[in-house]
Amino acid sequence: MDKNSKVLITGSNGMVGRNIAEFSKSVNYVLLTPSSKELNLLDRTSVDNYIKQHSPDLVIHCAGIVGGIQANIAQPVKFLVDNTQMGINIIMAAYDAGITKFINMSSSCMYPRHAQNPLSEELILKGELEPTNEGYAIAKITSTRLCEYIHREDSHYQYKTIIPCNLYGKYDKFDPKHSHMIPAVIKKIADAKNEGKKTIDIWGDGEARREFMYVEDLADFVYYAIENFNQMPQNINVGLGHDYSINEYYKAIAKVIGFDGKFIHDLSKPIGMKQKLIDDTKLKAFGWKHETSLDDGIEKTLNYYHEVIS
Repeated sequence: MDKNSKVLITGSNGMVGRNIAEFSKSVNYVLLTPSSKELNLLDRTSVDNYIKQHSPDLVIHCAGIVGGIQANIAQPVKFLVDNTQMGINIIMAAYDAGITKFINMSSSCMYPRHAQNPLSEELILKGELEPTNEGYAIAKITSTRLCEYIHREDSHYQYKTIIPCNLYGKYDKFDPKHSHMIPAVIKKIADAKNEGKKTIDIWGDGEARREFMYVEDLADFVYYAIENFNQMPQNINVGLGHDYSINEYYKAIAKVIGFDGKFIHDLSKPIGMKQKLIDDTKLKAFGWKHETSLDDGIEKTLNYYHEVIS
């Protein structure tokens, strides 16, 4: 894409969208970052009108209803319906307006719960989904497949999907009811240290494995993808290519925070998939690699957390 092209970012107030909008390379483009009042993704007419008025050259769809296990279990209808409607509305509005470049931000939760790790892009719809976030996963699969179908019908339309591993970092949510694992644990351990607690509970046995990437690395990938859009695969995993156990994340966060208490495992709590590690074969072939280490990412996220609560 040419420099100074118009790029529409949906969900620009969320963690992913905001990091993309504020990334250093964003100055090379004219960014459109509407609020939900300016662009109501649940209203197709609102989406059509916005697209017609602003005529973006590329759309990056980051908006969505997101949350951890507790939120997904509590509100499966909202996670399925709202995310599906937003995805279909923005993709079809862009398509009907003749916009030929589209980046759909998806999730590794699309992969089957019992699939062999590492998870390759070809495993979508090859097995039963993880029940704890099934609604969200179905919505993401729908948008991903829709992008594939549009390109299949007319190859001039390059509607491609990024499938990130779990993310954390600046602008993350720290509310235990809505946050993902790393920000939730940062808050839990930071609070425990401040309150002088000597023990912290971990859901399950802590042996489940997860792959978390610092969100600024994903923002860097997005601009790399824009600069190399024609070579980007239809669907591409973006992550580290290696994972850690939940216990290891707790220990790493405790080390950065300076908490020296003990961990107690609550075996009555749900843990989700035992492992979720992306296959980075296509990512390596595309020529991109993450830069932020786990310790550096945790420290940056902890600094942001202190800004939020101060």
